Amino acid sequence: MTLPQRLSHLWQRLDVTLRDLPLALLLLSVSLIPSTHGYGTEFGGVTDRPFDALGLLAAALQCLPLAGRRRWPALSLALVACGFVLDQMSGYHLVAGTAMPIALLSTGAHLSSYRRTTMVVGTAVYVVLAVAVSQVGTGETLPAYLIFYAALAFSWGAGAWLRSTRAAEAERRRLVAEATRTAERTRIARELHDVVTHHVTAMVVQTEAARYLTAAPDRLDETLTAITDTGRRAITDMRHLLDVLNPDHSTSVPRSDEGLLSMVERTRRAGQPVEFTEEGIPAASRGSADLVAHRVVQESLTNALKYAHGSPTTVRVRHRPDEITVNVTTDRSGASGIPPGGSRRGLVGLRERVEVLGGEFTAGPREGGGFTVDARIPARAPAGGRA
Repeated sequence: MTLPQRLSHLWQRLDVTLRDLPLALLLLSVSLIPSTHGYGTEFGGVTDRPFDALGLLAAALQCLPLAGRRRWPALSLALVACGFVLDQMSGYHLVAGTAMPIALLSTGAHLSSYRRTTMVVGTAVYVVLAVAVSQVGTGETLPAYLIFYAALAFSWGAGAWLRSTRAAEAERRRLVAEATRTAERTRIARELHDVVTHHVTAMVVQTEAARYLTAAPDRLDETLTAITDTGRRAITDMRHLLDVLNPDHSTSVPRSDEGLLSMVERTRRAGQPVEFTEEGIPAASRGSADLVAHRVVQESLTNALKYAHGSPTTVRVRHRPDEITVNVTTDRSGASGIPPGGSRRGLVGLRERVEVLGGEFTAGPREGGGFTVDARIPARAPAGGRA
């Protein structure tokens, strides 16, 4: 990953409020420059007023709330509108007035509820403002008021268009992810049925027959009984798993955190020293994100066992509200010198699964020897970018 890509990745991982703050501070800074006073939005012909403490309040009210324009769109718009009214009624005419169409654009794009109420209230506030500035200033012609209102409405409409576009893209991603998940579950179910169930059933039949073909002591009989019971439990568990993997089954996929712990323990018992770290609290249901994270760890540990058996391996899984990150690192290659990436066919499949969900996947040798796998998997389909 190049430096610009890393910087872009770090920027995207910042809270959305912090990412929107620079625009708010930039607009506020420009508004405080004396040479820009009186050159902002002028509405209603109110006489210019020298910049003072009240003007500073008007500038702050219009600019600073833009930092929350995506997280709290309605509140941001309300504060910006208050600052805009104060600015126009007092005659400051600051450059900060540019925040009004920006706030409308963001609210149209990110407000999820009470949208019609917001439009009605906004229109009423505009009418009251138009009447008020007509009393204080020289006023405007009716067409001028209508044109200004149309410009504000256009900002809202552009945001609403962005919202609908993102919703359509999110639905497309959801359908693709669901189709991928269904195909994966069907493939696993077929493989389990054709291979695992057949062999486990044969184990049970052969063990049952052995009890009647030998005159072994009681200890042998107890051992064979235990093997038989284990085989029967395995078949029962396998059938339950097949039911869960059935695309028509309504039960959710088993929690990935339970699967990860079991997987790590099995890998340790196979002779691979694994250090496992899990941060954050897994959500009750992540759908495809949990399944893909499980596959990333599974494939990485399988490659470590095959191509770097006995090498220290580190697994780190981090749960966040909006994403799951996975890092698997193996310290060195195996005796054959083959890196733990193996033939990379499995890694290619992992990359495709992660990218289907809008995530990022990298895998390759690391400095000093060894192999590392990194994956960032969005916990839900992205709702869209910035306005």
